[in-house]
Amino acid sequence: MAKLIVWNIMSLDGAFEGAAPWDLSMHETVWGPELEQLSKEQLADSTILLFGRKTYEGMAEYWQKAADEPGEISGGMNNAPKVVVSTTLNSADWKNTRLLRSVDDVAALKHDAGDKNIFVFGSAQLTSSLRRVNLIDEYRICIAPLLLGVTGGAPMFKAEDPRQRLDLIEARPIEGGGIILFYRPS
Repeated sequence: MAKLIVWNIMSLDGAFEGAAPWDLSMHETVWGPELEQLSKEQLADSTILLFGRKTYEGMAEYWQKAADEPGEISGGMNNAPKVVVSTTLNSADWKNTRLLRSVDDVAALKHDAGDKNIFVFGSAQLTSSLRRVNLIDEYRICIAPLLLGVTGGAPMFKAEDPRQRLDLIEARPIEGGGIILFYRPS
């Protein structure tokens, strides 16, 4: 059975994007050869990329335009099998994408995906829904050395979600002062 892994970059105060939707400027504080290599490894190790609707729409728009850029990440994002969980989308037109209507369908997806990993990128609302039904096997979070403070940002984890104890698998410092934390639910 596939492992479902949540991957994201977030500020030290817990935001995964800035005050405006798709403000990912914090990524610039940690992006470099180490995160590029991890991104390539995660794409190679994935069976499926899993998105909520909002993240899917933003990723599809960005990566389809970047399809002609050289490199493994662009090719990996565009060619990888993708699933979007949404009750409001009518179709998912990005190459190799299918649509699921409920997080309940994700359990079957994990079972059918083989022994590789399913990665959730971004998708805070989907992550919250997956947490509530205990479908997440691992969290990989890169902490950017940045406090958004008064400028605010969208929180990665929701205050209304249940408390969850995690076990540290690995902590990997990277250039630029960031750290990648690997956790699994206890």
